[in-house]
Amino acid sequence: MKVNEDTFPDSVPAQDGVEDRRQRKARQTRDALAAAALDLILERGLADVTVGAVADRADVTRRTFSRHFVGKEDAALDFVRGDGDRINALLRARPADEPPLLAYRRAVADWLADRENPASHIRPRMRALLALVDTEPALFAAYERIRVDAQEESIRIIADRLAVDDVRDLRPAVVVDAAAGVLTAALRAWARGIQADHSDADPDADPGDRPEDHHDPDAVDLAALVEQAYDALMGEAALAASHRTTPVSGK
Repeated sequence: MKVNEDTFPDSVPAQDGVEDRRQRKARQTRDALAAAALDLILERGLADVTVGAVADRADVTRRTFSRHFVGKEDAALDFVRGDGDRINALLRARPADEPPLLAYRRAVADWLADRENPASHIRPRMRALLALVDTEPALFAAYERIRVDAQEESIRIIADRLAVDDVRDLRPAVVVDAAAGVLTAALRAWARGIQADHSDADPDADPGDRPEDHHDPDAVDLAALVEQAYDALMGEAALAASHRTTPVSGK
């Protein structure tokens, strides 16, 4: 029997325990739909997957699907949305005296190192899904919507840290666009299977000490790629600053 969450209308009063169970059930349903969409798209290809097929795989009704997602692309990328929420939560928790760019960088590092609330990239087949984003326009559009939503929240967080108006002051948007762009570049490189540069690693170190993905045996160390990408940004910024010149106005 397929589950329809409308069986339990929101208007019915519920005790805290009952409400908690409903929230857990809704979260489980959403996760099941997201997993079903991801698996079906990778198995059949995006064009050959319907919302009905996703709902059938998750054993729920199409109406229940529509309560959670606007489309199959949105469902397949729901784990990515969760990553953005987690990074922003960690960004809010960074010390107030940290420079904004460093705070974002460290929030991303904390997110990648967290095994209690793991980043989506350690889920099996996530690298294949992210690689598909670059080739499927509908998936790319859904990915961009999720990315923009997360970055807008990051901008608000940075503006609060700086005690400025994010509409009038460019700094929050500049910091977030640069920092999130670094993460996006590293994720795309990771999805293409590009390995991080370990040329400066200790040759006598135990290979088991290197960060690795224990869920997806094909994954490479994304954390190292992210750090490498941030170092590249900082290096380019320092180089540009050293060559800064005062513009000469035309006559």
